[in-house]
Amino acid sequence: MWCLELLLPLLLIINDASCQWNVWVPRDISAMTNSCVVIPCTFMYPSGIRPYRGVHGIWYFGQPYPQLFPPVVFKTRTDIVHESYKGRTKLLGDLHQRNCTLLINNIGSEHSGRYYFRADLGGANMYTFPDFSELKVLDQPNIDVPEEIVSDENLELTCYAPDNCPDMTPEIQWMYTDYLPDPEFSSDYLEESNTAVLSSTLTFTPRPMHNGQLLGCRVYYPNTTLVYERLISLDIKYAPRSVWVNVSSEVMEGSTVMLHCEVDSNPPPKISWMFGDQELLWDTASNISLALDDVTPAQEGIYTCVGDNGYGIMNTSLYLAVKYPPREPVVNDSMTIQEGTSLALHCSTQGSPAPTLTWLKDGELVGTITADELSVLEIIDITPQGDGQYRCLAENEHGRASSSMNITVEYAPVFLEESKCTVVREGVQCVCMATGNPEPTIEFYLPDLNVTINETDGRYNFYTHTDGHTSTGMIKLREKGERIDNGPAVNVHCNIYNMYGRESVHLELQQEKKYMMAVIVGTIGGVAVIAFIIAAVRYVGHNNKKENGNPRQDVVLENPALYYSAVKKDKQNLRKKVGEDGDYQPVGSMAGLERQELNYAALEFIGARPREGASGRGDDGSNYTEIKAK
Repeated sequence: MWCLELLLPLLLIINDASCQWNVWVPRDISAMTNSCVVIPCTFMYPSGIRPYRGVHGIWYFGQPYPQLFPPVVFKTRTDIVHESYKGRTKLLGDLHQRNCTLLINNIGSEHSGRYYFRADLGGANMYTFPDFSELKVLDQPNIDVPEEIVSDENLELTCYAPDNCPDMTPEIQWMYTDYLPDPEFSSDYLEESNTAVLSSTLTFTPRPMHNGQLLGCRVYYPNTTLVYERLISLDIKYAPRSVWVNVSSEVMEGSTVMLHCEVDSNPPPKISWMFGDQELLWDTASNISLALDDVTPAQEGIYTCVGDNGYGIMNTSLYLAVKYPPREPVVNDSMTIQEGTSLALHCSTQGSPAPTLTWLKDGELVGTITADELSVLEIIDITPQGDGQYRCLAENEHGRASSSMNITVEYAPVFLEESKCTVVREGVQCVCMATGNPEPTIEFYLPDLNVTINETDGRYNFYTHTDGHTSTGMIKLREKGERIDNGPAVNVHCNIYNMYGRESVHLELQQEKKYMMAVIVGTIGGVAVIAFIIAAVRYVGHNNKKENGNPRQDVVLENPALYYSAVKKDKQNLRKKVGEDGDYQPVGSMAGLERQELNYAALEFIGARPREGASGRGDDGSNYTEIKAK
């Protein structure tokens, strides 16, 4: 602040001469956590610009460009600032005097970074200065320790604390110095780039007995609870002679591993366990052990033990291999796609040793087996047969894991070959079957009647059923139709449709071979049986004549013996067809006598009285009784 008061008049004089957009802020500035910091700032703008409605300013964090939406630290026009700066910032300078000095209270480590100032003179006269001030927020003081501390040589240690908060002045105190021989303390105040740093230097001559001893620097602010400490361990150095560690090994995931390191040096060196560039553990001792509990695959790698005492560095490494079964594979989400789509299914996992990846569809192998942590199954122009569950199986010698996903293929309806019309006992039965996804809707159309059948109708016995992606529709026509050439007339269309398409087909009447064979065999068999019955009846009648020796008399018996039965058939008009239920069906001219197989029969009785009004005599003098079907 006091330096800024001296600097500001000089800057204003320079500005009066001629200037462009310019700003001055300290390039680096530091502060302790929970304290405050003042960032000095002076800006200039071209002399030809006249501020419109005052001079305003904005402080940004991280980025200088508004279009990148950096966090707003302070804004003169409104109180809207980033959440982490609410109630913490204040403009100490007067923007009309071109002073943009900023105060930030109660700072934390999250406030470390670059700060930019933007001037707003109204209208289009706004400018963000590219120069920045980088703030470092410290949670402990810095101690300047020489790279090499040699026994019996003079040693100076310096502790630093920033002094950039006008309301609080830090003080530095060394800790754990009681054991040092004749320590000396000195303080200094360093001011550079309008920032201030307070320092305290400890001077003493170390001895080998001081190796491993702790020293500390404490920074505190009087009349507050803010205290910061840093401890160091004195390392009186000379070169190590050997470093010993465990041999490389393989361990299972979840086990516990102990890594030992022992260094032979005098005095003992600083020993560090390193994992890559990360320091996991360090100590000043002759040996050190690093415990790794519940080992994970992320802890596989090279572990190095480093012994360093300033006179020399020696290290030895080992490799720790972590074995584990495959992780649950990551696959695509289940999906519903349209027929003809091409897609790629990804399966990724981790395991040690590297697992093999296998794609299975409904339990069947698809694709190739991959010995890697990534497998891609490509499906080109998928068909309905590609619908199903896809499972990726990962395996190695320590176990297996799998993940599944479902693919649902939607497609336009397709007729099945089972669709047809057949003659049945009651008439003609028409069945229409189709597959599709979504399940197709089925309806029948009778062009001759201009009737669409899509619901239950007593005349047609309409029936539908859905099983998975297959739909079945059926109707029964009571009338078989007029005879056309060699068969009944059937004119039925089946319509199927879903969201992807519509189809229509004319259902043909199917005369299956097994039915025709049944008609032929039935006809031949019937003729043979009738011939046999006639022969048997005549034979019995002839024998009765010989035994009785009496002329026949026409009598009426309660239970007359059957003499013979003759069935007269119209060979040109009679046809028989076996239906689905095994019955013979009359067709054509016989359609009017449904299930009446016997049209005409003449029965002749032996030695019976004639029934009055129902008897007669044939041309050859034989008696007969006539029975007619009604």
